[in-house]
Amino acid sequence: MDVAVAGEVITDLVPAGADGVFRAAPGGSPANVAVGLARLGVPTRMLARLSGDVLGRRLRAHLQGNGVDLARTVAAAEPSSLAIVALGPDGSAEYDFRVDGAADWQWRDDELAGALDGACALHLGSLAVTMPPGGAVLRRLAAGARSRATVTYDPNARPLLMGRPDQVRAVVEETVALSDVVKASSEDLAWLYPGRELTEVLQEWCRLGPAVAVATRGADGAVAAGGFGVLDVPGRPVAVADTVGAGDSFMSALLAGLYGRGLLGAVGRPRLQMVDGPLVAGVLREAVTASALTCARLGADPPGEAELRAALTA
Repeated sequence: MDVAVAGEVITDLVPAGADGVFRAAPGGSPANVAVGLARLGVPTRMLARLSGDVLGRRLRAHLQGNGVDLARTVAAAEPSSLAIVALGPDGSAEYDFRVDGAADWQWRDDELAGALDGACALHLGSLAVTMPPGGAVLRRLAAGARSRATVTYDPNARPLLMGRPDQVRAVVEETVALSDVVKASSEDLAWLYPGRELTEVLQEWCRLGPAVAVATRGADGAVAAGGFGVLDVPGRPVAVADTVGAGDSFMSALLAGLYGRGLLGAVGRPRLQMVDGPLVAGVLREAVTASALTCARLGADPPGEAELRAALTA
């Protein structure tokens, strides 16, 4: 059985030097997660609406070249989405978007009929879940998936497109309630729940339904909540090139860790709901390491399985 990833596939225009030149790099949080999963040896299918334009063809080639199954993608007539990335002095990324009328947001229910056949998990992210009109379609897909698959979610907040926090919070919490595992960054949670403690929000999310809720904290690692209580995993020191795709690499390794331990799928749900702290801590260490490896190089370039194992044993 494989993992299905649903959401946007975007071209990122990333600074390529000090002279103002940009390079076009494949991106989109769900697409990055799919590539990361495939590189970690997890059979992965992408549920996406891919344009036939120049950017769409490049994105399709990127996914295929990384071993992601595209049999369930939709050949879309609409144009591809575009993100313009600005990097801060610390390598942190800010995004501007060109997405009006783009392919990623136009889902119809009939396009996803049978899309999860044989899948043990559905990962949802991030803009595609909240952007109309297709966001509601993906949330219905998640609601129907729970009887047979693990559902995971990363809101990956993008305020420029999502609107005000009070406008999007209900949709995020609706999707959290449909999920078994959720992951967000500390920046996501600070935007969605200003003034609230990370662990307080994670515990509140767990009361909505997830077995595990995780918040990443950049160089400070990650914190998780669930039936095991609250646990903290430190960061891994690294010379940061940029942080593009770091959270997606974390999500990929988190999912791969659960997959490798037999905790995904309807049959794995009882074990996932009873998972203990040491097991979660081990999975989070793998995810933190994958994220650090990605930060050490430019762009969304997640590690492969052998690279991650070598880093964990170094």
